[in-house]
Amino acid sequence: MKLVTYRYQGKVSIGKVEGDHVIDLPGNDTSLPATMLALLQAGPDALARARAVRGDHAVPLPQVELLAPLPNPSKFLAIGMNYRKHVAEAAKVGVQTPPTQVWFNKQVSCINGPFGAVHLPAVSDKLDYEVELCAVIGRRCRHVSREEAASVVAGYMVCNDVSVRDWQLATQTMTIGKSFDTCGPTGPWIVTPDEIGDPHALRLRMWVNGELRQDDVTGSMIHDIYAQIAHLSTAFTLEPGDLLATGTPSGVGVAMNPPSYLRAGDIMRAEIDGIGAIENRVVAEPV
Repeated sequence: MKLVTYRYQGKVSIGKVEGDHVIDLPGNDTSLPATMLALLQAGPDALARARAVRGDHAVPLPQVELLAPLPNPSKFLAIGMNYRKHVAEAAKVGVQTPPTQVWFNKQVSCINGPFGAVHLPAVSDKLDYEVELCAVIGRRCRHVSREEAASVVAGYMVCNDVSVRDWQLATQTMTIGKSFDTCGPTGPWIVTPDEIGDPHALRLRMWVNGELRQDDVTGSMIHDIYAQIAHLSTAFTLEPGDLLATGTPSGVGVAMNPPSYLRAGDIMRAEIDGIGAIENRVVAEPV
């Protein structure tokens, strides 16, 4: 399934995309929750009912506004330095190879829709892009083994881990520079694992104004998705709807010579095979 949060005629709801239509889920089955987070929290039975939904409550996809599929997760975590070529390019700007998985928070207030505008901060001109595969946790879990990890994933999205580089590098945790408002575009939908197949065999790309900047496959991860889940769940409980951005490949603007940062008017297009694409325009931060 391709699960969406969408707005149509002023009303926000959740649905699934089939062909060129969005089928509303609670409109066709009143037993289903009205939000994506509540749907995931309701567990496998609710997802099975969502999969079975058929009905008249459907609207053409071009007529809806796709929103962030999960606007209110309890956690939005991202791993740094997780693609081999990205590690190599980061070394050129003085970033050392970490000996273990390195995670940071993106504050959930940064979450943006798949086609929402990204603000160029008034306090920085060093805005950068990072295409990433985002894993969505599907059930509450702790101490998950690598072998069990696939069973706790509800689906996958495209993520753009937009970064304010000077603020990111000014602190060891990186959190503030990764969490400016609008700097977490996700979507366009959550694709369930049965439609993905091997999540480590997906091509991911980033274009800026039509120029291809990043191009790699998820199999180039140093720590794969299942190792990431095992590592995190050793420390704390993962909840339904938690978002894990699984790392970006080489080609980021900060590592170019000279660095190439985003400017107002630039268009970022992040795409992952088997999932889809999100596209976000950079605009000056509103006063």
